[in-house]
Amino acid sequence: MVKRGRIVAFFLVLVVLGTLIGTTITNVTKDIKLGLDLQGGFEILYDVEAINDSQNIDQQAMEATVEALNRRVNALGISETNINIESGHRIRVQLAGVKDQQQARKLLSTQARLSFRDVNGKEYMNGSDLVEGSAQLSYDKNNNPIVTLDMKDPSKFYDVTKEISGREQDPDTPYLENLMVIWLDYDKDSSFADQYGKEDHNYISAPRVSEPIRNKSVQIEGNFTSESAKQLADILNAGSLPVNLKETYSTSVGAQFGEQAMNKTIFAGAIGIAIIFLFMIFFYRFPGVIAAVTLTAYIYLILVVFDFMQGVLTLPGIAALVLGVGMAVDANIITYERIKEELKSGKSVMSAFKAGNRQSLSTILDANITTLIAATVLFIFGTSSVKGFATMLIVSILVSFITAVYGTRFLMGLWVKSRFLTKKPNWFGVHSKDILPIEKGKEVEPTFMRRKFDLVGVRNRFFALSIVLVVAGIIVLSIFKLNLGIDFTSGSRLSILSDGNIKAAQVEQTLDEEFDVKPKKVVISGDNNEIAVARFEKELSKSKIADIQTYYEDKYGNTPNVSTVSPVVGQELAKNAALAVLYASIGIIIYVTIRFEFFFALTAIIALLHDAFFIIALFSITRLEFDITIIAAILTIVGYSVNDTIVTFDRIRENLQRKRKVKSFKELAKIVNDSLLQTLTRSINTVLTVIFAAVMLLIFGASSITNFSFALVVGLIAGTYSSVFIAAQLWLIWRGRSLKEKPLEFAKKKKNTGGPQV
Repeated sequence: MVKRGRIVAFFLVLVVLGTLIGTTITNVTKDIKLGLDLQGGFEILYDVEAINDSQNIDQQAMEATVEALNRRVNALGISETNINIESGHRIRVQLAGVKDQQQARKLLSTQARLSFRDVNGKEYMNGSDLVEGSAQLSYDKNNNPIVTLDMKDPSKFYDVTKEISGREQDPDTPYLENLMVIWLDYDKDSSFADQYGKEDHNYISAPRVSEPIRNKSVQIEGNFTSESAKQLADILNAGSLPVNLKETYSTSVGAQFGEQAMNKTIFAGAIGIAIIFLFMIFFYRFPGVIAAVTLTAYIYLILVVFDFMQGVLTLPGIAALVLGVGMAVDANIITYERIKEELKSGKSVMSAFKAGNRQSLSTILDANITTLIAATVLFIFGTSSVKGFATMLIVSILVSFITAVYGTRFLMGLWVKSRFLTKKPNWFGVHSKDILPIEKGKEVEPTFMRRKFDLVGVRNRFFALSIVLVVAGIIVLSIFKLNLGIDFTSGSRLSILSDGNIKAAQVEQTLDEEFDVKPKKVVISGDNNEIAVARFEKELSKSKIADIQTYYEDKYGNTPNVSTVSPVVGQELAKNAALAVLYASIGIIIYVTIRFEFFFALTAIIALLHDAFFIIALFSITRLEFDITIIAAILTIVGYSVNDTIVTFDRIRENLQRKRKVKSFKELAKIVNDSLLQTLTRSINTVLTVIFAAVMLLIFGASSITNFSFALVVGLIAGTYSSVFIAAQLWLIWRGRSLKEKPLEFAKKKKNTGGPQV
């Protein structure tokens, strides 16, 4: 008898979930902070250096510098600011949504050491003589912008002006006498006499002092605009920096670039997610509908959690969210495939549902933890947007476990326990002719697409293929090497968003003739060839960057993106990338050894290194730029490849425990082959769902993540290949050798156990 109350409860849950999402999603998405690459802004990494030999750069000096930088940022009215102290006496400043990047950049880096000097450079007063916060924009009697400020000790200022006004004039340079030169960041190598009369001079102003001044308030006059006078007042009020700051890394993103990138990537993600939903419904029928519901809840919860964490959503973060949908469905596929197996063995829908959930839980847990290890390492060693990708990936893994495991079980359980599905195995995608009568007491013979394949028997062909490809990859890498991006080699990258159909030769000519800089290479991209990316082997100066950005902003109405990396930072990024892969591998070896055994762990690592190598080799062949985001892609594939491999290993372990004792290599080979066939559909389906997402990002996503998406697609295909044809087969060979000495004995499977006891 059908229990209709459970079906009604299911639809009530859908109504409540739909109402909750519909009424709150706008507020949730509105409150999420967008990163620099989505709303524009810039990021700078400063090396903190001492002003003189006697100064010690300690924690107090670092904190004082951060405080001074915060005061300057507050003067700009920028709300989304992130200023952090990093190891090695470094400070990272991230300003999102800033409209005038050049003004903000100048405001941050100016030392702001104000000084009042004579024409010979002798200092009489400095910033310490000013009343803090007294500088402000004002106007003189002719309505020209000026800066006014107050002196702490007016009598001192009187004495200084008395001395300067009373000086005897030099007959040779009478126009230079009786001048008080006001400097900001005075350079001892600067000569006032050499700069006097030039339009572009380093000093602020040089008013003539004809008589002593008794006023507390002082006026600074110069060739100011209202904006430049306001900026000077803001700098003076923020105070001088207690240290010297040297830029070692910077990246700036124009608002138009960010908006275009976000729109394109969200569109690509929506298509990818829709394809995943349709695939699940087509292949798994009713359970696929349940998966679509729980995945919708998963996406909503991801955004809620990210908003609660005050996380910053970046372009790779959106990619991680989309890829997370493909990965989250992995848990559904593992469970559904187990349920289908149980149904084919002749069990009832209720029994198959319970057995499938019970047997898939440990597999899902193991697979998610290995991916979590890789994501955690990526977060530790990543920087800026890569760290945002890792954060989203970690959140995705944790939330997907809740929705894809417990959410799916709850919703599916309502239907199964209602008994509506009792005689409807076809609702699970199982044909009646595939169901074995349970009274025969036979096990279902593992097949793929209703055919029996001997995957183990042809293992040497796959080994030979991999060896040939690896050798070819080594040759290619040794000849062509990698087209390393500025993240690893240092230099500058300029991205120009035009009004359409920009030419590489045109960009090269403009940069050479107008700015005297020659790019190493200019690449055109975008749907309408509207984006030009110029690569420079050397770092562009701040002034050069400002000039180039101003030129193209006037020409196209879009602020170009500019990234610069110093050699030191480039070397550190390369080192951290290598360490990230190493530590992720070590972490996975330890976990798989604990949960399974060392031979499983060793073959899993060989498989993931195999996958990572193919990504690197293909980038060498295609000459695509290899930057820090590709390391993020490799580590994602590392986690996902092991995820896929562990599902196969878990089935091998289960079948070994069922067999209890293996006496010959032939027996072991059959177990491995059966395990591969039992999990092959799952391996293909799970990689397809993630590939759907990755391909959509590759085709429709922003150009800045094109190479990242390409690396993911290649890695996903390689990961599935290695899981099926490399990892399990290597384990068979190494484990099979020990059978010559004694049979393998396995303890019976227990709940929540570790690996097989041999």
